[in-house]
Amino acid sequence: KFDLKKHIQHPIFNIIAEAASQQQVDAYVIGGFVRDIVLNRPCKDIDVVAIGSGIELAQRVAKIIGNNTKVNVFKNFGTAMLKYQDYDIEFVGARKESYDRGSRKPIVEDGTLEDDQNRRDFTINALAISLKKDTYGEILDPFGGLNDIENKTIKTPLNPDITYSDDPLRMMRAIRFATQLGFDIESNSLQAIRTNRQRIRIVSKERITDELNKIILSPTPSIGFKHLFNTGLLEIIFPEMNLLHGVEFIGN
Repeated sequence: KFDLKKHIQHPIFNIIAEAASQQQVDAYVIGGFVRDIVLNRPCKDIDVVAIGSGIELAQRVAKIIGNNTKVNVFKNFGTAMLKYQDYDIEFVGARKESYDRGSRKPIVEDGTLEDDQNRRDFTINALAISLKKDTYGEILDPFGGLNDIENKTIKTPLNPDITYSDDPLRMMRAIRFATQLGFDIESNSLQAIRTNRQRIRIVSKERITDELNKIILSPTPSIGFKHLFNTGLLEIIFPEMNLLHGVEFIGN
């Protein structure tokens, strides 16, 4: 078993575990924080999933911390955030999602940890660390995310066609992570981006710009622009780029 206990020595994890135990809910650290531990990248954003109410868990954590710790509650999203020392911690209840074709806003209902991991964009972002007393520090990796980190692969947990069609911003995120981390996008995933490229039109300009900026600020932006060009996303996002025929984006 892959054990990440040594990476969760910071007192905040014990506090969350204690609050979850008082509330009789299971809690897990999930997503980017876990991925970045494995990649040895610094990360100050912690996402916590509760099998129950994330908002109530955040409020209980704040109570244990004391010092009038402020909790920001986002009722519409069922999430809550608080700061502790130099960490930003977001709490959410485990969710199950279903999508309507015309929007990337899902219909959300309560779910299990498994439901929550299923709805993640990539296997490397579906890793979870248990904060339950009996399995504290154990990693839950249902889709082989650790393997994909080792093999430097961006891959969706479920069928990529469904993953990208449901939330087309994930196509940009796949390219952004590949660019930032120097990973390859798995071939089925790359093909699914080509197939679903027109779906990017339902995503707001702000969201697209945000991902583009992250690509531009990564160590080798040309990786991202090659992917954007070769998948056909670039000509949808920047119709004026057609004039260039993408010459400088072709190649190895």
